[in-house]
Amino acid sequence: GWDGAERKLAVLTMAFRYLDTYRDLLQEEGDRSNTFPKLPDLFSLLSDRAEEDKESRKKQVRPLFRHFRRIDACLQPREAFRGSDEIFCRVYTPDHSYVTIRSRLSCRVGEILALVKEKLQYSEDQPTQPANLILVAVTSSGEKAVFRPSDEAVFTTLGVNTHLFACEPAELESLIPLPEEIHWSPGDSKLHDMSAEEVANQLVVFDWELFSCVHEVEFVCYVFHGEQARWRPLNLELILQRCSEVQHWVATEILQCQSLPKRIQLLRKFIKIAALCKQQQDLLSFLALVLGLDNPAVSRLRLTWEGLPGKFRKQFQQFESIADPSRNHKSYRDLLASLRAPLIPFTPLLLKGESLTHSHTHTRYSSTSVLSISSSSLAEMVRSIRRYRSTPLAMEAEPSPSHLQTKAYVRQLQVIDNQNLLFEMSSKLEPKDM
Repeated sequence: GWDGAERKLAVLTMAFRYLDTYRDLLQEEGDRSNTFPKLPDLFSLLSDRAEEDKESRKKQVRPLFRHFRRIDACLQPREAFRGSDEIFCRVYTPDHSYVTIRSRLSCRVGEILALVKEKLQYSEDQPTQPANLILVAVTSSGEKAVFRPSDEAVFTTLGVNTHLFACEPAELESLIPLPEEIHWSPGDSKLHDMSAEEVANQLVVFDWELFSCVHEVEFVCYVFHGEQARWRPLNLELILQRCSEVQHWVATEILQCQSLPKRIQLLRKFIKIAALCKQQQDLLSFLALVLGLDNPAVSRLRLTWEGLPGKFRKQFQQFESIADPSRNHKSYRDLLASLRAPLIPFTPLLLKGESLTHSHTHTRYSSTSVLSISSSSLAEMVRSIRRYRSTPLAMEAEPSPSHLQTKAYVRQLQVIDNQNLLFEMSSKLEPKDM
């Protein structure tokens, strides 16, 4: 007969096979109570009403939000993405022309390339039909990642300014980022005309929508499989990318501002926005803003920081202490423990703690203790997520006449995520010898 560890492993394997069957289920609208059943029952609970939910869901084709800057699409409340959703997405060729394909979110790379080939066949720009295409993700700094034909759901893995290219293998080395990812133009920030309160409110509302879209199962899958999961945590990937986007937005806005007095004003405004996000218990944007201000390309601007009033400098130092990673992020965890729902946690840290626990137990203990420790820490994570979302978010402030403009701005942040380019901008603003 099997011992206890083998039985638990068998249960886990079966549970994940079951999840694989329901891979398009990425949100459950049922029980959000704090009771936590045994692990197999949890998966049964999370997959509950899957068929009913599938039937009730309206089919719609949505643009992948970073690739299309459509105001009408961005102003709609966010809904959870599912693997079966169909989306529009641009795929570029080496000369930076592109085709727009319509595809399932969970589509395999081989299927994406077949769609691209079909489009290119009818394109006047492509007199010859490419024989052997590969799909490549190209970042704004020019880094390339080639996908395998069997890879699935690659759309949500793309970074903020990363684009998909289809090319022949011989053309791989010639791929370069789109011109708008390499060049930048100085200018005044739209933030100067927006109130810190309105921007903070819109950040909180959008973060809550994104966080509410993430099914508990996505957290579980990420902990066990990380980025290698066959069943991709699509909505979780999008909220993790939002963290990166907000960090780079802070640096982009400050470094595009040529006027020193206006740059100091922006610094003040970002600190105020961070304070308001913290006050409204949105730790996702709060910490992303703090980390953005701590970007080396921003923190080196000596004249800008010296122009900041002492009150703001002291407040930012307090915020930095919350972001301090020492003693396993104790300051952040203490703050989190003191808050009541509704709240939005800093998702990367939520996952980091659980992933570390899972990998640590794998290396140190027997298989029996690994499973019991992983199960209990996983149970605590799911309990916490349910607790954070147990009360709906209610915004007290009345929307201002300009709130739609601010909402569109916050949901479509234009950012530079190339660190070398940010340093170059920083050095032009305040050279070393200043």
